[in-house]
Amino acid sequence: MIDWDDVRYFLAIARGGSVRSAAGRLGVNHSTVLRRIAQLEERLGVQMFEKLPSGYRLTAAGEEVLELAAQMETSSLQLETRVFGRDQSVRGLLRVTLTPILASHLLMPDLADFARLHPEIEMEILSSGELANLTNREADVALRVVYDRKTLPLNLHGLKGPELFGGVYISRDRLAAWRAGTPDPLRWIVISMHGIPDWANEGEVRITGVPFRVTDAAAEIAAVRQGLGITTLPCFVGDADPLLVRVPGTDLHMYGTLWTLTQGETRKTKRVRLFTEFVSRRLAAYAPLLAGLSRD
Repeated sequence: MIDWDDVRYFLAIARGGSVRSAAGRLGVNHSTVLRRIAQLEERLGVQMFEKLPSGYRLTAAGEEVLELAAQMETSSLQLETRVFGRDQSVRGLLRVTLTPILASHLLMPDLADFARLHPEIEMEILSSGELANLTNREADVALRVVYDRKTLPLNLHGLKGPELFGGVYISRDRLAAWRAGTPDPLRWIVISMHGIPDWANEGEVRITGVPFRVTDAAAEIAAVRQGLGITTLPCFVGDADPLLVRVPGTDLHMYGTLWTLTQGETRKTKRVRLFTEFVSRRLAAYAPLLAGLSRD
């Protein structure tokens, strides 16, 4: 098999007429050009150049090689253009991973807008609590809340978004009943094995030491709506829910910063660039809501 790189060196000398010009064109040193040409001549079994005082001139065999080498160059350029063009087209599969609560309570209208803007992009939304591995191409874009930037893998490219804050919420009806002196105990509603935070009793509402455990955010929200107790929720969830209200006397707490993450060559494709630019603008507009500053 002929090495295309060797053919590139041959074409550079044939067109420039000297080893010096070929080396300059290819950005290598003089000896590299000579070695590559010798390697190609040995592989083909012919001498392709005559060395003259005025420079290098093609032999008859070299003229034949030149025609075929030009064809190889044309095919190579066509291949690169076609593949690059495919990657740069606004079509194909785009996989976006984010948490279910971000998908269902914040970004689904925006994801729908993007899909309508680009009908030939096939979107796959991976809304799961599990982190998809961008390095293994399990997803093209990840939207993640990161508390410590140092925990981000070094091989990922990140666009920093707004900070995300949470509050402590209770149902409006349950708060009214508590103020009216209803004796029913209030529980701290927690996901999975999360414990009751130290600041859970800092507000005016007192809770029992017996938590109510759920396995996902949807169940957590349903439980607090039912008046079982209080829980911590992102402000964009709690503040937007007409059935919920912040527990009086409690402060906001920071969950982290929302990052848009991509990896390697994937981030250079046009559909990924279009999406990351689009979602970054939408997230920036949501900054007050995410920070808990957009209460009615």
